[in-house]
Amino acid sequence: MRPDSKPELLAPAGDMEKLRYAFLFGADAVYVGGERFGLRARAGNFSLAELAEGAAFAHERGKKLYVTVNVFAHEEDFAALADFLPALSRGGADGIIVSDPGVLALARDVAPELPLHLSTQANCTNRRSAEFWFAQGVRRVVLARELSAEEIRAVAAAEGELEIFVHGAMCVSYSGRCLLSQYLTGRDANRGECAQPCRWEYALTESKRPGEYYPLEEDARGAYIFNSRDLCLLPHLPLLKPLGLRSFKIEGRMKGIHYVAATVKVYREAIDTLWTEGETAFAAALPEWQAELAQASHRPFSSGFLLNGAEGDGRGPGPGQSDAEAGYERESDFVARVLGPAADGFTEVEERNAFRLGETLEILAPSGRPRGFRVTEMRDADGRPRDAARHAQETVALTIPGGAPPGSLLRRTRAATAPPFADSDRLARARLARADIQMLVKYVEGLGHLGIVTTIDQQAGEVMIQSTRGLWPELRALILALPLRVEFLDES
Repeated sequence: MRPDSKPELLAPAGDMEKLRYAFLFGADAVYVGGERFGLRARAGNFSLAELAEGAAFAHERGKKLYVTVNVFAHEEDFAALADFLPALSRGGADGIIVSDPGVLALARDVAPELPLHLSTQANCTNRRSAEFWFAQGVRRVVLARELSAEEIRAVAAAEGELEIFVHGAMCVSYSGRCLLSQYLTGRDANRGECAQPCRWEYALTESKRPGEYYPLEEDARGAYIFNSRDLCLLPHLPLLKPLGLRSFKIEGRMKGIHYVAATVKVYREAIDTLWTEGETAFAAALPEWQAELAQASHRPFSSGFLLNGAEGDGRGPGPGQSDAEAGYERESDFVARVLGPAADGFTEVEERNAFRLGETLEILAPSGRPRGFRVTEMRDADGRPRDAARHAQETVALTIPGGAPPGSLLRRTRAATAPPFADSDRLARARLARADIQMLVKYVEGLGHLGIVTTIDQQAGEVMIQSTRGLWPELRALILALPLRVEFLDES
């Protein structure tokens, strides 16, 4: 591909809602998983009917849909694959992402019209390897994540499409090929069942002192020796531009719609600015884009192997990615999605996280800068006044000055000042290991109407848990039953 041609922006889509948001916020293509044969067995994933629906949705907008079939197949998988691959072709998939040579050979036999993309799990790290795969009928090679910019430049001399990851979680194992999960839990990472043992807490033992554990670093939470940072190549897009890569890929099929929307929006604007306006305009807008990426849940960012320790993030050679501090961070909480205009100038929204009158929320729209507004009026589906939206996925109507386009997201920034709490609210401040905060947040979010958790001091590991007086005893008991060390500091 010529360097002056814009690369495709390829976004993750764990389900139909994420697919729609990826396209709404600017993706050129999405990659999705079927119910089998992908490496994200616990993502939402798509039935064959949903894959066809997603492909049709994409094609109506001039976009593309690729399907992951990147398991390392065992012998018993091939009978089902022989039926599955032609079904993907009939459903309108624009390509499949494969890693196993046997799956590739089968696809050429039973669905020869399906374009083949080689997964990063196939570990293509050099030009000769890329040329080999192109000779096998592969249209696009997703390069291994272990490559520096100089190595990518060398591989780019091959005749064929190249794709790289530019953003998202990284696996500490070589391009994601790992046996640790299977060994410790019986769940095969190479068949979509990874238990992420690289994120677990480990300690050092000495053979003559059984039962004594020594932290590998002086840290009360333990040592996360395999814990990788997240990849973020946004600041280095000018370095990648001359390489003529076909596609820039964002990781995250298991992330929520706020992550998908915010990340896609940033990279869409960054690519368009760099390719059409040049590096000066790109550099001017970069701080604002970086601030936006910080809004969605992420681990500390790294440039991975791209710079090979030569410059940039100052974290030494290699990826600088094994980090005891690499817990989740985020600067805002996603609270609702905009459905559309309602009567009397109100805007209808679907609640995803509790919020109330008096709060200042921010609108993340598909285009334009985020803007804030104060929640001054709220009513339920029957038009009755409400002081808060507390129940998962309930529909309420708000007054939003200037309105908000359908599909926009509403979020509460961590810097916003919270309003006074109603008498019916129950608040608890608690402390727990920083690495466990995200688990607690996700758990309480999954309970829906019982309450919400917001981080008030990431460094100290302190959170605020909000519920109502009637529901608080149930929520408190559920939290204490978790395999987490939660210390309640005060309960008002």
